[in-house]
Amino acid sequence: MSIPRNKVRAAVAAEAAHPAACPLTPYKPSEIYSRDVFNLRVMRERLPKDVFKRLEEAGSKGKALNDGDADIVAGSMRDWAIEKGATHFTHWFQPMTGITAEKHDAFITPDPFTGRLLNEFSGKMLIKGEPDASSFPSGGLRSTFEARGYTAWDPSSPAFLLENSRGKTLYVPTIFFSYTGESLDRKTPLLRSLSALSKQALRVLRLFGNTSATYVNAMVGSEQEYFLVDRRYYALRDDLKLAGRTLFGSRPSKGQEREDHYFGAIGQRVLNFMAEVEERMLALGIPARTRHNEVAPAQFELAPMFEAVNLATDHNMLTMEILRNVAEKHGLACLLHEKPFAGINGSGKHNNWSLCDSDGNNLLDPGATPTDNAQFLVFLAAVLKAVHKYAIALRLGTVGAGNDHRLGANEAPPAILSVFLGEQLTEIVTGLAEGKSKGTSSWKQGVMQVGISSLPSLPRDATDRNRTSPFAFTGNKFEFRAVGASQSIAPANIALNAAVASTLDDIATELETATAAGASLGTAVQSLLARYYKESLPVVFNGNGYSAEWEKEAEKRGLPNLRDSVTVISHYTKPEVMDLFLRHGVLSEREQHARQEILLDNYIIDVQIETKLVSSIGRSAILPTGLRWLRELGEAAKLARELAKPRKNEALLEESCYADVRFHVEGLKKGLDELDTVYAGLEGLEDTLEKAEAARDRLLPLMAVCREHADALEVMVDDAIWPLPKYNELLW
Repeated sequence: MSIPRNKVRAAVAAEAAHPAACPLTPYKPSEIYSRDVFNLRVMRERLPKDVFKRLEEAGSKGKALNDGDADIVAGSMRDWAIEKGATHFTHWFQPMTGITAEKHDAFITPDPFTGRLLNEFSGKMLIKGEPDASSFPSGGLRSTFEARGYTAWDPSSPAFLLENSRGKTLYVPTIFFSYTGESLDRKTPLLRSLSALSKQALRVLRLFGNTSATYVNAMVGSEQEYFLVDRRYYALRDDLKLAGRTLFGSRPSKGQEREDHYFGAIGQRVLNFMAEVEERMLALGIPARTRHNEVAPAQFELAPMFEAVNLATDHNMLTMEILRNVAEKHGLACLLHEKPFAGINGSGKHNNWSLCDSDGNNLLDPGATPTDNAQFLVFLAAVLKAVHKYAIALRLGTVGAGNDHRLGANEAPPAILSVFLGEQLTEIVTGLAEGKSKGTSSWKQGVMQVGISSLPSLPRDATDRNRTSPFAFTGNKFEFRAVGASQSIAPANIALNAAVASTLDDIATELETATAAGASLGTAVQSLLARYYKESLPVVFNGNGYSAEWEKEAEKRGLPNLRDSVTVISHYTKPEVMDLFLRHGVLSEREQHARQEILLDNYIIDVQIETKLVSSIGRSAILPTGLRWLRELGEAAKLARELAKPRKNEALLEESCYADVRFHVEGLKKGLDELDTVYAGLEGLEDTLEKAEAARDRLLPLMAVCREHADALEVMVDDAIWPLPKYNELLW
């Protein structure tokens, strides 16, 4: 009997023997960069000067537009889009589903007097839309019958065009909120957190004599890891299609043991894919910078340059969509799940975060002068205190059923949040905390005076990197490495911005009070840094974050170790977490309760989908295959006993093989039966947290039992009848 896997395997082998020529089409990045973006350059050319200036300030400073400006902008945007072939427009937003949403409307409207079609896109249509809010997760903020929700234009992120086979669509980035004003998306709290961060950072800058900066922005460069597999094999794996990861599959004969895939030569098929991805990214103004093979086979990475975090978030969501769409065109499937394959490294998304003022100064750059050093050390103290004090809030930015398979698994940062500073910076921080130097050659003996020449300039690469650290200082930025590959970077940055805004608020208040009372800034800073660094030292760790010793040490230091998403999410409404988001209006109390409910629901749904897939694939594909092979082995064993005529109680090879296969067939059947029973029992649970805990504690272990037996059968059953593409085929 022929099975689809064998046909696909033959086709793939034939193509590998005679690969089709697919030369790269050359292009000049400078000529296509931002080609499909209604950016500042285009607006400057097309808008009246006064309107352009107000729109620019609306995007960078949050200032309001004048009456009538929106109509002028909308008309210009419409004309530009239609000139480039656009037929529709959409308000593009980021609901709590974790992906983006869009509803396309045509520009056209009929003219009843002439019978012709007119192109219409007014300021009202630009500024506001009304999608059905009841169909998106609201966590109880909206009832099913309360459908009204609104999208509102975000002028800080430029509109852009996306092409399809029938034309182009104008995408307008927007926020999404309910009829009663609560946020139903991830962009709204991100913008609120940025406003809070800018306000508090400016207070500190003013203390250091900076009067020119008008705002401070968080800058982010988000690295993106992903897997590529042949789409024909992907089509035969319902688990990959519906859950994003393989729920069955024994480890490949060769994985990443030789580490020969990392930074290896990029194959032509993948290079063609990467080149088209980069071309589309550049046309959308996404500055793609780096591409390479990652550690695991069939795993790759791309990294853009730094951008303002709101724009970086939009661009990362677009990047993931581009990766999926271009992969399909090249006969590939792009897997963004954090752990699509057991036994090899999963995929993350390193969130490189820094602070930059409106004059272009990186506030996390140590600088070359003592004064710069003092300012840098204050901002460093704010970040350390934020990570130490608000670790649970930061951990909430990384939750998800998929990421639980990756975090802390000797391939990704542990669930314990700690900060890597490097040897030299740690020495300085420790010295300030103790009020004395360590007596090394790094800086002078005696008490170190902040802002005086005893503090040297710090080289950007004063120490080696530490890939086991979840939050590492890398010269002039922090790399938050715990975000999952499929996740939006918004939640992590919302938490980080809010946490740093809160600590900067405390710092600014203390320094303002001290200097108003007559203390010098240097004295006030010296006192503050000593206390802040001493309080934050427990979160500084430069060693191996994967080690069991660190887990014990972290417990002694009082650092939280929240190992799984359900545990983390249960802390969302703890006072210390809620107070952080309430303090600067980043999230209201109702919005936080809603987000907790949504995150728990998402976790439950993910595990439920996987449970149903395990049951379906196990019963319809693996169990029948195991029984078929068992029947053949039984016939072989019976014939062997007749022909070999063994002595009494003597076991035959064929009988031993039959017993081994039967053990795993029975184990699989028993596991599937129990899984289905437990799944049915969970349906009656009403409390969301209780249901999520049951999914974690009861469904996941039973799925693992089923997989153990199925994977054992995979290496025992005749390869010619095994129905699912194997890891060797998917990865190599």
